[in-house]
Amino acid sequence: MISRLYRFHGHNALQFVYRQGETARGPLCSLRYVANPRRTRYRLAVVVSKKQSKSAVVRNRIRRRLYEAGRELIPPDAAYDLVLTVFSDQLATMPKKDINETISRLLQMSGIGKSAGE
Repeated sequence: MISRLYRFHGHNALQFVYRQGETARGPLCSLRYVANPRRTRYRLAVVVSKKQSKSAVVRNRIRRRLYEAGRELIPPDAAYDLVLTVFSDQLATMPKKDINETISRLLQMSGIGKSAGE
């Protein structure tokens, strides 16, 4: 699980990312990102809509899996605000290797992360 240091806090914390950020889009999810020079670490949020799954258990499983992939793939000293928005509930049952490849591809498109094979 991702540490509290790397999460967003507060009701309006994501507004900066949604207003100023750029988007890297994949088939299963998208990454909205913006450099935040006021920070020394990245912050990550995962948004899973009820449209993807009515079950809170499945939504939370997706969220946990994506937080774990982010923890492994994003460099800790990257000063970015990141929001992963999920488009498909396939991420709940997908193998970890495929999730890491998906997130790694999005991070490479945005110029932030290292590849999944490193």
